[in-house]
Amino acid sequence: MAGITEHGRDLTAGPVADEPTPDEPGHPEYHRRQRAEFALNRWRTAVLYRYRDATVTHPDVITWADRVIDDYRDAGFLVLTGALGCGKTHQAYGALRRVAESGPRRFEMTATTAPDMYGRLRPGGSGHGTEHELARLCRIPLLLLDDLGTEKLSEWTEEATYRLLNERYNACLPAIVTSNLPARAAPGDTGRPTGPDLASRLGDRLASRLAQAATVVHLDGPDLRRQRRSAA
Repeated sequence: MAGITEHGRDLTAGPVADEPTPDEPGHPEYHRRQRAEFALNRWRTAVLYRYRDATVTHPDVITWADRVIDDYRDAGFLVLTGALGCGKTHQAYGALRRVAESGPRRFEMTATTAPDMYGRLRPGGSGHGTEHELARLCRIPLLLLDDLGTEKLSEWTEEATYRLLNERYNACLPAIVTSNLPARAAPGDTGRPTGPDLASRLGDRLASRLAQAATVVHLDGPDLRRQRRSAA
């Protein structure tokens, strides 16, 4: 009996590992990964198939995406300009993918081209009515408006664009805008701007808001679409 008692004295209780590991529910990293997978599934639903592998590489676009991750209300707009095929849409979808991969507590996005958006905003275009569709685009947390400036310009398109982006500006909701037009045309020899630019297409009211709230990134480089066709 004494031997048993003596043996028991040599036993010391070690620490009990009752804290969850990153692979178990209850650990913050486990739940972040769960949110990231949910957000990525939403991203995959919204992304065009051609851009299913999009990743962001431009440092200024990465910085903007990280601001969205930190506090999307402080991110402002991102305007990507550049020639056809230089990778604007790729970078835009890549930025939204980076946000999704961070595991945000809420991830909702809509991606559309400007011509498609105007088509849905016209009476009978969406089946829900112009005001309903415009309200949806104004309130979605993340919006990608691709190819702005390719549409036929009219007072109606200018007013619709103003209402959309002005509402998002006032609500501090981020948006990505891509355009083949420069943000502002470079002045010519006479000191006057040469060629069309995004500011003149949007009108002075909206251009002023973009100047205050937008990160403008101009992408240089060859036409990547042409390069891929040549390689094929």
